[in-house]
Amino acid sequence: MDRPRERLRYGFTTGSCAAAAAKAATFMLLTGGRKDRISIETPKGIIFDAEILDIEKDRNKVKCAVRKDGGDDPDVTTGLLIYAEATRIYDSIYEIAENAERNDEVNQIEIVGGDGIGLVTKPGLDQAVGNHAINSVPRAMIEKEVREVLNLCDPECVIRITISAPGGDEVAKKTFNPRLGIEGGISILGTSGIVEPMSTEAIIETIRVEMNQKKAEGYRIISMSPGNYGLDFMAKEYGFDLEKSVKCSNFIGAACDIASELEFEEMLFVGHAGKLVKIAGGIMNTHSKEADSRMEIIAASSIEAGASLEDAKRILKSNTTEEAFQVLKRKESSSLIKKTSKYIVDKIAYYMDRRMQGSPKIECVMFTNELGILAMTDGAADLINRINNEYNNSTQSIDKK
Repeated sequence: MDRPRERLRYGFTTGSCAAAAAKAATFMLLTGGRKDRISIETPKGIIFDAEILDIEKDRNKVKCAVRKDGGDDPDVTTGLLIYAEATRIYDSIYEIAENAERNDEVNQIEIVGGDGIGLVTKPGLDQAVGNHAINSVPRAMIEKEVREVLNLCDPECVIRITISAPGGDEVAKKTFNPRLGIEGGISILGTSGIVEPMSTEAIIETIRVEMNQKKAEGYRIISMSPGNYGLDFMAKEYGFDLEKSVKCSNFIGAACDIASELEFEEMLFVGHAGKLVKIAGGIMNTHSKEADSRMEIIAASSIEAGASLEDAKRILKSNTTEEAFQVLKRKESSSLIKKTSKYIVDKIAYYMDRRMQGSPKIECVMFTNELGILAMTDGAADLINRINNEYNNSTQSIDKK
């Protein structure tokens, strides 16, 4: 009898760590006492009982930290200390109101970023350009926990909370932040407050963030790729920087849904045959655990292109897509591999177009490492040129701002 699969341990987000540290720092500032543990309720309703570390107390400010624990998720921020410093700015909110302009907003709880927290430099993210990358849900969590302490200890006190993560600048280099235009540190993230191991939702949300940013930067065309395979030869052959593409990993269907939702006009989809062939069978999640009919699709497509039954049998026995296409390349006529590949790439475009219901308009490019470009849809070369032009124009426009 099979043993039950062990349940993976969840962790807590940087947002939860920041909120817990902020609550503890505020409590120690207003009471003068010490707090070695504190509890907060995450947006998902799970209680986070946090250990409070590295406490520094002064008359008008207290600083402390919570260590990030991502559970069993391979999270690069795990182990990082997330600090919150609570500083008393005014004894009463009315002191601000007396000195403020009539239309000024009076904030009793000010939340800012410090050392190791990234700065937003591009539009389309959760925070505006110029703000520290402390996202809206963590900000709300911090404010909720700090206000709870204020209401209990000193309802009129005005507090500044500074969130920091020493070493966050180095850790951020291993995240999507440099790609997204968040410079100098990590982001304080989380919508549920907890980290679910290998969360599909988190990956899809990252894809959405990248695509939303492209839209906010004014792009009408979205370029997408499962990964960075083919980076060098795409640059050499077409002058196309695959780094400009949104990376959708295995989540083709979800990426199509987001592209349609954001109303991009056109999409260029570029990828290695190892993943793309599956889409020609209508498979919209290309992870091996979901489905794998690559050899069957290539074999059937080769028959449609005029291959013999023996060719199809050899393809079915192949271990990789590279090997399968080599079966067709060994034939005397090179047209067989071209016809097979073109049939497949057109099927890929068909299924993606059907998923997006015709918007955006889709063009595809399929390659392998050894054979280079296998095929592309009829309008793909023209779309590559227009993407290059649009990117250059957008970059120049951004530089002038």
